[in-house]
Order: sequence, then C-alpha cells, then structure tokens
Amino acid sequence: MHAAPGHIVAVERRARPRSSHRLRIALVAPLYESVPPKLYGGTERVVAYLADALVDLGHDVTLFASGDSVTRARLVPGRERALRLDDTPLKSDLASHMAMLHDVRSRQRDFDVVHFHTDILHFPMFEATAERTFTTLHGRLDMADLAGVFGRWDRYPLVSISDDQRKPFPDANWAATVHHGLPLPLFPPPGRSRGEYLAFVGRIAPEKRPDRAIRIAKRAGLPLKIAAKVDPVDARYFREVVAPMIDGPGVEYVGEVDERGKRELMQGAAALLFPIDWPEPFGLVMIESMACGTPVVAWRCGSVPEVIDDGVTGILVDDEDTAVDAVGRAAHLDRARVRATFERRFTSRTMAQRYVALYEAAAEASAPRLETVR
Repeated sequence: MHAAPGHIVAVERRARPRSSHRLRIALVAPLYESVPPKLYGGTERVVAYLADALVDLGHDVTLFASGDSVTRARLVPGRERALRLDDTPLKSDLASHMAMLHDVRSRQRDFDVVHFHTDILHFPMFEATAERTFTTLHGRLDMADLAGVFGRWDRYPLVSISDDQRKPFPDANWAATVHHGLPLPLFPPPGRSRGEYLAFVGRIAPEKRPDRAIRIAKRAGLPLKIAAKVDPVDARYFREVVAPMIDGPGVEYVGEVDERGKRELMQGAAALLFPIDWPEPFGLVMIESMACGTPVVAWRCGSVPEVIDDGVTGILVDDEDTAVDAVGRAAHLDRARVRATFERRFTSRTMAQRYVALYEAAAEASAPRLETVR
C-alpha cells in the first residue's frame, strides 16, 4: 500500500515471530514448599527445574516463591520460609498466597507472560489479562465445584500435565499438555547391575497404596524400602493399615528423604513399585526412577500409560498377581535403555522448550498488530 505524502496510514501486519527474542517470564510457585523442596514435594520441584532450564535457554525469568528457595532465576520472596517446614505455630497459607499474588499483579507489565502453578487461586485477580497467562494444573480434577470455576473463568489458557488429567473437563480452555521433566545432570548414568530390593517412594496415602507394595514385595520374596512422608490427614491410615504390615526384616520404612537419599534409594533398587489407586495426574517419581535407570512396576491408570513404555521402562499391571510376576520381568529390563528413554522424553530442557513454544505464541498474539506508515 502506498501513502500520499504527509498522510498516515494504519497497516495491519502479522506480529513478527519472537522465537529469537529473550522472553520476560514470571513463574509463580505455591508457598507450601521451597523451590526446590528440601524434602518431599512435586509441584515446587517441577517449578525449580523449569525455572533453571528457562534461564539456560537464555530467557529472563523471575520466580515468585518462598524466600528459602534456590534458583538461577531472579527470586521474589512471597514469604520468608516455605509453609510446611516453618514451625511458626499460627500462620495463614491463604494470606501469604494472596499477598504474593498481589505483588505479581502489581508487576505484571514487567513480563511477556505470567505462568501460574498455584492451582486456581489466582483466577479472580488476573481476569483482565488472562490471555497473557498460563496456568499449569498439577492436581486431580475429578472434584466437586471445579466445574463452576472453569465455567466462570474460561479465558485462562490451561496446561495439563497429562492427557488423562483432562478427562473430567475435556472442553476446558486447554492450551497444551506438557509432561514434567528433570535436569539431566542431577542423575548420573546408571550402572548395569540391578539391586536386590524393591522401592516405594512418595506419600503414605490410601490412593498411593503402600499396602499393595508391601504385599507385592513379600509375595515376590524381595525386601522393600519405603521412603515416604506421612501427612497429618493420612496419619490414621499409616497407623492402622501400613504400620502393622511393617512387621519383619523384609520391609523397611526409612521415612521422608532428601533428593540425594531418594536418588541413592532408586539407583540401588531392582524396580520401583507404583501401585496407585487413583487418577494420577502425572507421577514425578516414575520419571525420577527412569532417570536412575530403574524400571517401574505400575498400575495401568491415570497418567501411567502415557509415562511408562510397557516392556521398555517398566511393566503395566492391573492386579497384584500380575504385579508379583512383573517384578521379576522388570528387574531384567535394560537399565541403559530405561535411562535413554528418559533422556529422550523427560528432561527439563525438553519441558522448558515446550513451554517456550506456548509463551512465544501468547506473546505474538498479544503484540500490537497496527503499524503506521508515513
């Protein structure tokens, strides 16, 4: 289009791709655990790995999290210490999160995109700029009352951590599924020898079924090491169901372990048992085990079939009889191939690259499309 001298013509053009641009990204983590957690913790651990991987990719990353977090991003503390390990007798998780979200909103113009990992808590506060955000949902979605939330706040682009997680709300505003990833240097390559015990890692909870793990190990004739935390809500289940089953030298409860302890436990195991009884949204412990070269015997439900390559990185089962048989087969899977599959599918760099593609699309869509030509 040509313009007469002295005239200004508005020309609509497609926004230029931003793939070569350094994006300004805000990551907003929950305040329950530090980033990464000192002990148990899934969501905050994933946020930690994502933040560092985005920095490694050359982006400008600001992390809103607890002040005891350790990150290569720019840290903005939401409170001094993470909530769970803070021994202050009276504290409000709601108040601390509200204050942090207020700080995020006051600085939103500093960022190309704001990526929330705070479940749905931020929805009422960022409606006007929902299209410049992403919300990764880390929990189960088959819960009452969520339909009213997704119906009222349907402009927020949502990210699922497995396709299976979407089943309760298949028509929600899903932008993508992005599987979790782990830093490659965190896990040294596995040795070729297999261990002589089984491992259960995670939470002592009815839906995680440590009782199943104990029965499987006893029937398979192998020792079982349980590294898991017990939340107050699950204390009765542990006391009445699990503790009585830890009745001999074959079952060892080692409690809640740190990152190093978890790696050492998994690296030495013949297989990891993942006998869940719920729609697992992802199951970070499965890819942690794969990173150690340790195969997984897992129930075929929730995200599990998306994560485990049956017969390659583990064995999928539907009942305890099959699981007992699978223990012997899993222990003979090629540990180097288990690790190679992890490297191909589940590194933090791969996870970050998938998120960057989303960020770039959102930044391009929100960029001004009117240019003036004199």
